[in-house]
Amino acid sequence: MSALSAPVADRHVANRRTFAIISHPDAGKTTLTEKLLLFGGAIQMAGEVKARGDSRRVRSDWMAVERERGISVSSAVMTFVYDGLTYNLLDTPGHQDFSEDTYRTLTAVDSAVMVIDAAKGIETQTRKLFEVCRLRDVPIITFVNKMDREARDPFDLMSEIEEQLALDVTPATWPIGMGRDFLGTYDILNDTLLLFDRGEGARVTEAVRCSGLDDPKLAELLPAHALAKLTEEVEMVRGLCPPFDVESYRAGHLTPVFFGSAINNFGVRELLGGVAELAPPPRPQPAEPRAIAPTETKVAGFVFKVQANMDPQHRDRVAFVRLCSGRFQRGMKLKHVRTGRMMAVQNPMFFLAQDRNLAEEAWPGDILGIPNHGTLRIGDTLTEGEELKVTGIPNFAPEILRRVRLDDPMKSKHLKRALEQMADEGVTRVFKPLIGTDWIVGVVGQLQIDVLAERIRAEYDLKMHFEQAPYETARWVSADDKTLMKRFLDEVRGSLAEDHDGAPVFMARNSWELNRTQQDWPDVKFSATREQG
Repeated sequence: MSALSAPVADRHVANRRTFAIISHPDAGKTTLTEKLLLFGGAIQMAGEVKARGDSRRVRSDWMAVERERGISVSSAVMTFVYDGLTYNLLDTPGHQDFSEDTYRTLTAVDSAVMVIDAAKGIETQTRKLFEVCRLRDVPIITFVNKMDREARDPFDLMSEIEEQLALDVTPATWPIGMGRDFLGTYDILNDTLLLFDRGEGARVTEAVRCSGLDDPKLAELLPAHALAKLTEEVEMVRGLCPPFDVESYRAGHLTPVFFGSAINNFGVRELLGGVAELAPPPRPQPAEPRAIAPTETKVAGFVFKVQANMDPQHRDRVAFVRLCSGRFQRGMKLKHVRTGRMMAVQNPMFFLAQDRNLAEEAWPGDILGIPNHGTLRIGDTLTEGEELKVTGIPNFAPEILRRVRLDDPMKSKHLKRALEQMADEGVTRVFKPLIGTDWIVGVVGQLQIDVLAERIRAEYDLKMHFEQAPYETARWVSADDKTLMKRFLDEVRGSLAEDHDGAPVFMARNSWELNRTQQDWPDVKFSATREQG
């Protein structure tokens, strides 16, 4: 394969925006996603994201949990082109029990849009998701949604973002009124007025270019009292808030704030323009022994998500790969670094939610779906030959442990395969105690247990139930001294298990036992996280 010229590769990299949408449930994330896709021409009418999701749930029994609870439990990938740029939009689960899937999704993006309900402000899950972004220095654009309803004072919202998230805040747009009195927004960065047409809420409103707040056009378009208040508030904003600085934003220290109403299409195009203009193109990816730059000519990518049985009739298994560098072409052979084997990628896919299109080529920032039969796991790195491993994709110690009981003990081999495949997906941690025949599963939240049970029943036709495990917590163990490690493993064998990668895990019956064992073995590391892959 001939190498492309640097300017061509640089252009493709510069034209990518790979971002996630994060929010507390019910802040309007699904609606905003839908409207962004509408602008990108990826869907033809509002409502199709939900409609397509419902169709997928009808075909896939395990998604009954989603349908019953009205939540999303898996991340979706949507690729579309708008105004000359390619957007890879990753929608994340809103429920806190699936924060680990959200964390892994955020390893694959270069920026995020944080959606906030204008009446509620920063909510619990918003704060948790933001902290995940902070761990990876993911820059965030804030979209304050539902301004056409009764809302909190925008200055209060700005202060809350600043104080609770420890972020500098700069409004990109400013609301003119709220609720029944909502008239539109003023674009502070570009001096444009966007009027809200309540009668034609679904229509895209064209912005009016202004020369500033003293432009005579504003007096013609806005009531005198609204213009006076807008002028006063924008002057306060400019005096109180730091000026927008793109480097501070991209470093994760500052968030530009957009106001709008996703359900009315209002402010969504301006938000998309903000992502295009402000959000970074593909960033370098942390890896060992060196970081991977997006401008490198050799292909490299990593698996951040695995989804099995998207089509239950075919038992398919798709690895979602974030491309880090190089020009990928369908059919090329890549090295699976964990196993050292070469694999030909014959049928890579781009996604619009559950719809798939064959990917002939891809560039840094793009998300590929690679069908495989369990070869690829979360955290795996693919390269054109170099021994590189993308880092920062950990397993987290579970907060809930349960013992698995089969109704039919003769199907233990089927259970083993099902649990290992679920572990490969990251749906659950799976531990096999060294003494005994039981399997122990570990999850972050109770809803994951419900999803796991439903999926095993629907996808593997296994009847089983969970019992309280005799353990409260689990920690991966390691030591620099191999002799010490062997002695430790021998002495605590009754409390040891292996995860599905064969790594040793200490299973503690309570926090006292964990603390006491750590004191007794100070040179053994007890880790709440373990690097994937």
